[in-house]
Amino acid sequence: MSVGLTGIGGGVNPEPIAIPPIHRIGVIGAGLMGNGISHVSAVAGIGVVMMDARPEALERAMATIAQNMDRQIKAGILTAETKAQALARITTAGDFSGFGDCDLVIEAIVEKEEAKRALYKTLTPHLRPDCMIASNTSSISITRLGASTDRAEKFIGMHFMNPVPVMKLVEIIRGIATDEPTFRAICALAEKLGKTIAVAEDFPAFIVNRILVPMINEAVYALYEGVASVASIDTALKLGANHRMGPLELADFIGLDTCLSIMQVLYEGLADSKYRPCPLLVKYVEAGWLGRKTGRGFYDYTQTPPRPTR
Repeated sequence: MSVGLTGIGGGVNPEPIAIPPIHRIGVIGAGLMGNGISHVSAVAGIGVVMMDARPEALERAMATIAQNMDRQIKAGILTAETKAQALARITTAGDFSGFGDCDLVIEAIVEKEEAKRALYKTLTPHLRPDCMIASNTSSISITRLGASTDRAEKFIGMHFMNPVPVMKLVEIIRGIATDEPTFRAICALAEKLGKTIAVAEDFPAFIVNRILVPMINEAVYALYEGVASVASIDTALKLGANHRMGPLELADFIGLDTCLSIMQVLYEGLADSKYRPCPLLVKYVEAGWLGRKTGRGFYDYTQTPPRPTR
């Protein structure tokens, strides 16, 4: 596949751009984002190697993918046959040895820059020289991450929304070194996955989280300062702003550690006091109250229905 470029003044560049095909992808991380990316890729007809060092995480991920596909069957989105075909396209691995024939690797691990950079150093020796790398980071500089690899020109941000099989948006972020073929290939992939693309510049937290997470942080400040209770804050935003979830419920869904990491990236990257993480958010993370994934955050999920913790 090749596309001609429009040059300065409206002229056409005679040199077409060859867009690298993507037939097989590696996905690093079998958590909510990793299994969701694997799910939609397999449904779209792409071979997937889903890698996680924890065997139990891979088992849970495959069970989750099968359950989510069953929901899509009930909704008339998939058939039993397409489910079986999609599941057959996913293989699991405990290391990078299966990534040698991948055209693209998507990293979907914890939102910590040092962890991502360390992973890339281990990953890249297992890849073909032409293999692209995308990070599902929700806030970290794509330029910096790409510079820590041996292929900055083939590195890009591909930020999916959670839950991946349901949410239509993908943010695509170019680093300063990302080349045009990589950008075009990732845009084409997103469209093949049935996603709508929003192209963002490489600024801290990009588009969605630049706007969303400071709103969550402000809701935590409102709780911290005694403006209102957890229930009142969430009810006010659900009914007053027509949001599906209140901001504190949404924070629990995202993960309070992830929210804190994004606020820290914004605060450090933009040097503006309005992005200072709320001390109460810091305390919840220090306590290990990270939201739904740990059973407790702004709500206690060991009870039905979940009850506010403040």
